[in-house]
Formats: sequence, structure tokens, C-alpha cells
Amino acid sequence: MGRSIRFIRHGITAGNLEKRYVGSTDEGLCETGKQLISEKSYLYPFSEREIIYASPLRRCKETAEILFPAIRPILHKGLRECNFGEFEYKNYLELADNAKYQAWIDSGGTMDFPGGEGNEAFKERCTKAYEEILLNTDSPITFVVHGGTIMAILNKYSLEKKGYFDWQLKNGEGYLCELVGEYSLKVLQKLS
Repeated sequence: MGRSIRFIRHGITAGNLEKRYVGSTDEGLCETGKQLISEKSYLYPFSEREIIYASPLRRCKETAEILFPAIRPILHKGLRECNFGEFEYKNYLELADNAKYQAWIDSGGTMDFPGGEGNEAFKERCTKAYEEILLNTDSPITFVVHGGTIMAILNKYSLEKKGYFDWQLKNGEGYLCELVGEYSLKVLQKLS
């Protein structure tokens, strides 16, 4: 088997419970989120050679600390979630009468976020961070990151071709992958 690469989506935050667009907001895990991650720790055994990379946002750092208490994750700013601009930390009810939001929905989520990060720029940032990290180590890697980050990387590098949104995970879920070649990934298992 090739090198093992795991992706874990952070635990639940208060904003996640309220169905908010939590992107650049630096929100930590809520009590429910901490409990969920503790309960899912059996899904994520740790090997001695493994390296943990995480987004620098609190929800990812806290998730990594709960899952891997003896390991200090390496933080990489390229792994941050998308900045949702005018939609940041709002939910669909608060945005229901917003014409820009309706246009974004009508685009199937492909338009750039008004006042935020562009969709393609976000995906490129995430995949560049992934490539940079792979070039700097030959160890197995676990990424503790955001749903959007995982979707961006797997959308580009999974051998199984699926749409961007088809890679969505719930909080605390993950994917176990095998590195095939320089950057390509064979998804072996969904961890939920």
C-alpha cells in the first residue's frame, strides 16, 4: 500500500448547529462538538510515523488536540476554510431575501462569494497547500481541516471523479486515502 493520507473535518461549532456559513470566523468547538469528536476518536488511530497538519482556525486545532493529544499539529494557513464575505456567519434564513445570495444559490454555488474569496481562488489555495505539504514529507499525513478544504482537494486529486459538493462530510467525519503517484488519491474508506 502507498502512503496513507487522512482527511478529518473538524467537530461541530455553535455556528454549525445554527446552519451558519462559518468560514473565516475563528470559532471554537461547542460542547456538543467536543463530545462528538471524543466519541469518534476510535475512528482515527495514530501511527508513530504520522504527521498531523491542521488549519490554524480554532475549531481545527481543538479537534486535533482531542483526537491526538500527544501530538502538536503543524498549522498551515493555506488549509483555512473559505471566506464567505457578505454571507459569513449568516444562515439561509438571514439571507433568504438577499438578491446576491439567491444569485449564488441559482449558480449552484459556483459564483464567487460577494466581498469574500473567489471559488476558484479558494480551491487553488487549498490544493497548493496540499501539494506543498506532500513535497515536504514522505510520512503518512492526517489533515484536520474544514469541509470545503477537503472537498477542494478531493475534487482535484481523487482518482474517483465526482463533483465538488459530492465530497461533503459531516462534522467529525473523514476519508482514509492512499497516495497514488505524486498527488493523486485513491479513497479507500469514508470514516463516519
